[in-house]
Amino acid sequence: MEAALPPEWKVERWLNTLAPLSLASLRGKVIFAVAFQMLCPGCVSEGLPQALRARAAFPESELAVIGLHTVFEHHEAQGTEAALAAFLHEYRIGFPVGIDLRRPDGAIPQTMRAYGMRGTPTTLLYDRAGRLRLHQFGHLDDMRLGAVIATLIGEAGAAEDMAPEPERAGAGCTPGGSCG
Repeated sequence: MEAALPPEWKVERWLNTLAPLSLASLRGKVIFAVAFQMLCPGCVSEGLPQALRARAAFPESELAVIGLHTVFEHHEAQGTEAALAAFLHEYRIGFPVGIDLRRPDGAIPQTMRAYGMRGTPTTLLYDRAGRLRLHQFGHLDDMRLGAVIATLIGEAGAAEDMAPEPERAGAGCTPGGSCG
């Protein structure tokens, strides 16, 4: 039996790409998506640099690296497109970044809610068929991430999920919590 496909991202605007992206439009590539916030220390020091390293390590024809800006706190400081564009420029982040669709009540953004993300950074890895194969809150070791990406690039579509790595305390920011 075929595994169900995960929900599409709910993005209000895309930066660093000429056209909107979707899981369906990227099918055929392995997708590495990192959910982040500009003011999340773990995102700035670990999540986004790791995404840049993955972008440099694997060919774009095989791996799509995507950022999902999922703002769930400090909306005034990091909730504008202009602030995000300046952040991406300063940190030299050239891969596509989608702004997670905010809910009218200002609560958890829609993609973050749909995926049950616990905070930022969160890594999402999809196989070539668009199936979610890894969902990890907090930092994921570079060697393990590279091995999983290489495995997904090399496989012919196996359906089993990758086992999650044990989470580290203080590795990210949580809604209503703190950044550590």
